[in-house]
Amino acid sequence: MLESFFHMAKSIAELQDIAKRVRRDIVEMIAAAKSGHPGGSLSAVEIVVELYFNHMRIDPANPKWADRDRFLLSKGHAAPVLYSVMAERGYADTPKDKLNTLRQFGSVFQGHPDRRFIPSLEASTGSLGQGLSLGLGMALGARLDARPSRFFVMMGDGEIQEGQIWEAAMAAAFHKVDNLVAIVDYNRIQLDGFVSDIMEIAPVAEKWRQFGWHTLEIDGHDFAAIEGALAEAAATKGKPTCIVAHTVKGKGVSFMENNPKFHGVAPTQDELKLALQELK
Repeated sequence: MLESFFHMAKSIAELQDIAKRVRRDIVEMIAAAKSGHPGGSLSAVEIVVELYFNHMRIDPANPKWADRDRFLLSKGHAAPVLYSVMAERGYADTPKDKLNTLRQFGSVFQGHPDRRFIPSLEASTGSLGQGLSLGLGMALGARLDARPSRFFVMMGDGEIQEGQIWEAAMAAAFHKVDNLVAIVDYNRIQLDGFVSDIMEIAPVAEKWRQFGWHTLEIDGHDFAAIEGALAEAAATKGKPTCIVAHTVKGKGVSFMENNPKFHGVAPTQDELKLALQELK
């Protein structure tokens, strides 16, 4: 038995405590680096915490276990959330006491996830638009090998403006790849501003349904809703699932919430102090 996978599930209160620590890590890491992407890291916290602590079949002590589930952060600029959650979950190659070396020369914590530095990562990601294709290929490979692994790909809403996403979406539905789950972090802000002002993607859920995916819409900060959606995805056979997670860019830090400035701007030291006060 794999102790790390068969650990006792966390309560919602415990998950909320972990999420708050992760948010503190994110703002501290990015402030120390003086660069990075706080907004989209903060919006993804609950989903990544739920996956790593209560849903995915993983063993941090044996990160290359062949039958593990896989998480791919296609929106790789949100790497701080992944690094913090992996550190909390106990992966040896993401040491918590080194998180504040983010984006520094010689650090394993690169600005985008890079397997050359952190072997426990499933892929080097951040070239936007490519993560779903990668997850699809992995999921098809697992099916051919008759393995139970499931694959979770988190994408940004600005990212799904790219055509390769929809090629992968068509292929996954056509091949009935039901061990693949796409998660859209629908926080409505991308690099240069609001998605609706740059290239509107609504109605998002209806688009995925028309492409042949079982599609759910949830509050991406509600642990019970996330857990329910992931359970429904696991029970859905014959088609892939897309979870459209309605989130708040910069969630948890009042002056970052819904503020396009904090897509890719680090907090100042004064802003860091304010953020940490809010995240006590």
